[in-house]
Amino acid sequence: MKSQHSSNDEDEHQLSSLGYCWWRSAAKFDECVRLKSDIPNIASLSPRIRVLRELERLALIAHEGLNEVRYKLQMYRSGDFWVPTGGIKKEEMDIPPVITILLVGFSGSGKSSLVNLMYSVLGRSGLIPFAQTSSGSDSKYTTMYMEEHNVMRSLQGGFCVYDSRGFSYGKIGDALEELSSWMSDGVHHNQLCLRSGDDVLLEDDAETAGLRPSSKFVQRTVNFSMVVVNIAEVYKALKASDSKPLEATRELFHSPALRYCNENPILILTHGDLLTTEQRIDIRIRLCERLGISETNGVYDIVCLTEYGFLAEESDPVTAYAVTEAVYRALLISDRGHFPKKNLQDWAVFLFSWSMYLMGALFAFLADLCSKLGRRVADMIPCYRGTCSSLPPFALVVISRCFKRRSFFYATSGVQSHGSIIQ
Repeated sequence: MKSQHSSNDEDEHQLSSLGYCWWRSAAKFDECVRLKSDIPNIASLSPRIRVLRELERLALIAHEGLNEVRYKLQMYRSGDFWVPTGGIKKEEMDIPPVITILLVGFSGSGKSSLVNLMYSVLGRSGLIPFAQTSSGSDSKYTTMYMEEHNVMRSLQGGFCVYDSRGFSYGKIGDALEELSSWMSDGVHHNQLCLRSGDDVLLEDDAETAGLRPSSKFVQRTVNFSMVVVNIAEVYKALKASDSKPLEATRELFHSPALRYCNENPILILTHGDLLTTEQRIDIRIRLCERLGISETNGVYDIVCLTEYGFLAEESDPVTAYAVTEAVYRALLISDRGHFPKKNLQDWAVFLFSWSMYLMGALFAFLADLCSKLGRRVADMIPCYRGTCSSLPPFALVVISRCFKRRSFFYATSGVQSHGSIIQ
């Protein structure tokens, strides 16, 4: 019993040394603390208790886990987390040289701020901003180009993060179509993201559009995605009886284009520091419930503290570890979903399938063409419509000799009296 109390005291001391833990002022936090010494049935716990336990987990391992996971990311090379399955060797897998993680979300969700936080935590860049955000002097700024970021700031980095242009809540259909093109065709640095509602480029972009040699950058296949959600905006909209942001987020999250290796994308919650503790937990539970996912698995509440001039490692190590674990988790899932390389037999089957498809299309075109020509010729011949009886005998003689099909014309016209003349 004494050792148990001493271990609990050590945990409390370690947690207090990590800095401010915002969720500790929650209403049911005391109940969560009482469950620490037990091993309860997780399924029987309420969603709020599960969220509090997840936040406590992050706090317990943040201090030592941050350096460990960050070191793994620094040493990571594409395919390092691949596990042999199906009797296929790693050399036979189609593994890209760089894993690409795409950040998607609606305008103002905090994607660019998340990129800056990754640079600060993973690349140890301090407070230097690498991505322009809308929280600065120009609140109307929006990312117009795809931007590739080497957040580890390493010459041999095994992954990169792409910051994309934010979507609009009122144009979710166009957003899903654009997202599908990114996932199928790939993305590249400085790729311009123009949409139907854009009359002109932003003034700064219009001046520099010709100076961006976007075609020279490598086209990368998206291997995994993170959906970034501004929970403060969603919560305020729901309070105003506006469910459009919540429903648009649901459609984006469940887009078939984002499904990879039968896994959901990682959900990043931002701007929670603008809410109270109870509001922050409530909107997380409600959002996950609407998305149909667990409140604790693959969901990270992150405060982009670099916007306010603070280092995340010093002021909020829980956030620093959370963003590191999110990237680590994305790489684990990405390496698990690689496909085998196509061999000669696969290419032969592929070419044969396409040749059969082209032949089928050609024959269908020829059949349609012949059908149209047949109908046009039939329209030009009155005999085909049963009007031969109204023509003079010499006309029947000319037509029958031209087509050399006398019996056809007699049968279709029903003319018997002129048979002797044609004979």
